[in-house]
Amino acid sequence: MTRLGGPERPPVDRPADVPEGSVLTVLRVPPEMAGMRVDVFVRLHLKDTSRSRANFIVRNSARDLAGNRLRPGSRVTPEQLIALWRPAWDDVEFPLEIPVLFVDDHVLVIDKPAGLPVHPSARYYRNTVVKMMGERFPSDHLVLAHRLDRDTSGVLVLARTTAADRGIKKQLEKRSGVEKSYLAITWGWPSNHEFRVDLPLETDPTSRLRVTMRVASPGCGLEAATRMRVRERRVRPDSPTVEGSHAAPWTTGRYALVQCDLETGRQHQIRVHLAAVGCPVLGDKLYGPDAELHARSSDDTLTDDDRELLELPRHALHAARMGFHHPITGERIVAEAPLPRDMREFLDRLAPADPCSPSRFC
Repeated sequence: MTRLGGPERPPVDRPADVPEGSVLTVLRVPPEMAGMRVDVFVRLHLKDTSRSRANFIVRNSARDLAGNRLRPGSRVTPEQLIALWRPAWDDVEFPLEIPVLFVDDHVLVIDKPAGLPVHPSARYYRNTVVKMMGERFPSDHLVLAHRLDRDTSGVLVLARTTAADRGIKKQLEKRSGVEKSYLAITWGWPSNHEFRVDLPLETDPTSRLRVTMRVASPGCGLEAATRMRVRERRVRPDSPTVEGSHAAPWTTGRYALVQCDLETGRQHQIRVHLAAVGCPVLGDKLYGPDAELHARSSDDTLTDDDRELLELPRHALHAARMGFHHPITGERIVAEAPLPRDMREFLDRLAPADPCSPSRFC
């Protein structure tokens, strides 16, 4: 048996029938949740997991610390510890040579591929930015200076020393000299060529998905502003465009490549702001046609109809450019990542919008 433990939990023996290399997550039951079904409790602690998926996880993964299996319908007790033994779900292969845009003894800037998580979690353990870059560039202090969603590609900055970590995060907190520019493919055309979205954001308390954000009421939420500029307008050549203000943007046959320059850096800011102006990001499972697409994707239960609706396996958002001052030398660093192949190929399959159309903004 492999014995795992740490300063905050007792050692746990890996049961003989659990494959070697499985990832262990230990959940503690707070007193206020005593009496809850095990599958309901697990669902509340695993982000974006449906009840059916939580039931499956419990039946296949949940044990007590002695290794005895737990049933989905069993009731939890105060301070009970539930061990979830699950395989590391690193089934996607990534290129070993992730493009490096800048590196020295203090700072590492990469072009992160879409689909690569930035740090280890219960679901993603081996193939992550932190683990892969830590093996390639050994450091006593390799940490993320900021975050990108797993499906977002592009410029990502890591600090290799404590001093660099403090310096970069101070710039990001104060927005002092930091420039961040993204490219997004949208369903539908924005109604203006250049515009600014200034809408505060807050966590959506009505969503069962704990990561969901929404536009807040005036005077509430966190300030959030994005400058937008349309770079390209495209139409789907094999289907007529759908007119009318009531048409869902993913049914119009219209697409745009939009440059998004951040004035603030809130969670999901660009995705929520574009959805708010009626042009959600192509392939967005959370703010696009149906938020349940996100849960089904997390559960690996997307249907062929779901994939056809989304059109792209991931949301089409790319961190194209980031500028900041080197935290030690003060040198200006501007890192740029080219539009990734999947986004460029999608655009190339579309036809340019008719330059004579009154709906085209130049």
